[in-house]
Formats: sequence, C-alpha cells, structure tokens
Amino acid sequence: MRTADGRGLPLQIHRWCGQPDAADEELLQRSHGPVLDVGCGPGRLTIALTERGVPALGVDISRAAIDLVRQAGAPALHRSVFDPLPGLGRWATVLLADGNIGIGGLPARLLRRCAQLLAPGGRILIEAEPGDVDERVTAWLEHPDGRRGPVFPWAHLGTAAVLHAAAAADLRVVDQWHDAGRAFVAVASD
Repeated sequence: MRTADGRGLPLQIHRWCGQPDAADEELLQRSHGPVLDVGCGPGRLTIALTERGVPALGVDISRAAIDLVRQAGAPALHRSVFDPLPGLGRWATVLLADGNIGIGGLPARLLRRCAQLLAPGGRILIEAEPGDVDERVTAWLEHPDGRRGPVFPWAHLGTAAVLHAAAAADLRVVDQWHDAGRAFVAVASD
C-alpha cells in the first residue's frame, strides 16, 4: 500500500493467505456465531470458522478475494460493509481483523456501522496496529510492476486510538488482549 505522501506501508499478505496463526486462533475462539468477517480478504478466518461449523460470512470489496473464499467452500459476498448486508442486527460477532478498523478512513463511522449489524449482546473484535498510531491517509495498492489500484481512504489505529474511536461510536470496551505481537480489542454496544 502506498500513501499520498509517498510512504510505502507493508501489507501482511503472507499471513492473510496462510493458515490461521496462534493470534488468529485466539481470535477464532472468541468468535461466536454467526460471524461477519468484514474485509475478509482471501478468507483465512471465514474459512477456518466454516470448517469448525461456526456460521460465518466473509465480506470484501475485492472480487478476486471473494472468489478465493468461495473456492475454499466458505460463504462470502462481494460488497462493502457500508452496503446493505444480510442479517442486520443478528450477527453475534463482527470481525475487523488485520487492521480493517481502517476501512473507509473514519473508524468511528465504521464502528457505528458494525454496531448496527450486531445482535443484542454481540461483540466487535478489532485488531489494532502495533504501537501508538492514529493516522488517516489516502492510499492505493501498488503492484510490483508499478500498476496502481484505485485511491481509497484508510486509517491506522493503535490500541489507544481504537479505544478513542469506540468511545466516539458509543461502544463499550469489554476486553483487550495481546498475542504474538498483535493487539486486539473487543467492544459491545450494550
């Protein structure tokens, strides 16, 4: 990913395309179905949940990513979290893993949308960036051959910034944990 100010931001593509690691396993254990995996990418979490018999649905704006999820036998929709989605108000868990709290560049808006999707008593499980970061950027994906994807707004939030965004969205923090150098926050609207 490259930002408008010229910085290159590393992407964890190897992790996204691999099997769930130890930190993912902790996240999966905390995911009660039905689960909506927002920004599911190639679907390692959606696929793992489906294989374990947990009802799950992946959502992503990348058609190629959604095709990979479906080829692996898990359900997925090609659309934005801000588009109409099935199960409004019925998801027990909404996942924002792999820094997807950054989707849309306005974290409090994203969290309010995710809260609309939750069932009563449901939780949003958020992966924060390492360190103390709170940044909004304009970015694009840049291929090794120099081709650029469309420009999009994004946000990078460390744990403190996630807590601030949750408060701005009127969400209550119910848990925080670290695993394998990764940071997570669980929030609820009730």
